[in-house]
Amino acid sequence: MAGGPPAGRRAVGCRDRHVAGLVGTVTEYQGAVLGLDEETYHAHPALSSTGARQLLEAPARFEHAQSQPRAPRKAFDVGTLAHSKVLGVGAGVAVYPDGAGDHVFADPETGEEFDNVLASNGAASTKLAKSFEVWARTQGLVPLKRAEADEVNAMAEAVLSHPTARVLLEQAGHPEVSVFGTDPATGVECRARFDFLGRVGVDLKTFYGAATPVKFAKTVADHGYHVQSAHYEDTLSFIGEQIDAFAFIVVEKDPPYLVAVFVLDDDYREIGAARAKRARELFAASRDSGVWPGYPSQIQIARPPQWAVHDHIDATEAER
Repeated sequence: MAGGPPAGRRAVGCRDRHVAGLVGTVTEYQGAVLGLDEETYHAHPALSSTGARQLLEAPARFEHAQSQPRAPRKAFDVGTLAHSKVLGVGAGVAVYPDGAGDHVFADPETGEEFDNVLASNGAASTKLAKSFEVWARTQGLVPLKRAEADEVNAMAEAVLSHPTARVLLEQAGHPEVSVFGTDPATGVECRARFDFLGRVGVDLKTFYGAATPVKFAKTVADHGYHVQSAHYEDTLSFIGEQIDAFAFIVVEKDPPYLVAVFVLDDDYREIGAARAKRARELFAASRDSGVWPGYPSQIQIARPPQWAVHDHIDATEAER
């Protein structure tokens, strides 16, 4: 992985631009862009992998999501900061003053300083805690309790100590690369944001439970990670670039914070490519017609997934 691109292959070209706000048309952002802040990236109207997955569920879901303001989601805070710690870019942490450290917070109404803003049970439910959260987010920081911040540090250390993950993150390339390209077949403008982009594209995932191949493979299907990876690679191809592989670095969210690295097999890649293409077709059709349909109006049939069939067969045989 070290060194330049193989013969006949160009390294992905990036333009070092920091865009303070979204101005003008989408096409001004064609290409691979460094230094684009997360808020500006997510406000961009080009189709993202999240949008592609929403379209595949129902275009109406995508259309509704586009009309809603993007608000911080507490459930994502630990994962967001783990990314920042590992990649060395992105949001910083603001630890809630809890009386155990040297952090203090000044009440915005009275100016009085407090070394503990949490409730007696440790919950961030007090008026002061909520004021602290507002202050932190306006500063571009993510508020966490001390134990959560320790968890973030432990996950980051685990990732950076993993030999394969470290190689992927130390390859020639850049963290947090935003890519903008237009699908020539549908005219749909797409965007993708690689956690790290070199000859191997990298996405870092935090993971609940055991990150075994079987469980991660199921999570890929549940969350559409195969669609995500295809959307990312397709968006790169729209600007005339390609990568050797797309890898997921997966770190568990519970001690001992085990780390695994995965690539998708050919079947998953083929399915993902077909679904990502279908998402662009759905987007183009709804864009052109102005109709964003929901689920089919007719009665549908719910069939058991293959794993449920196999579990039933195994259970039946065991009972004989």
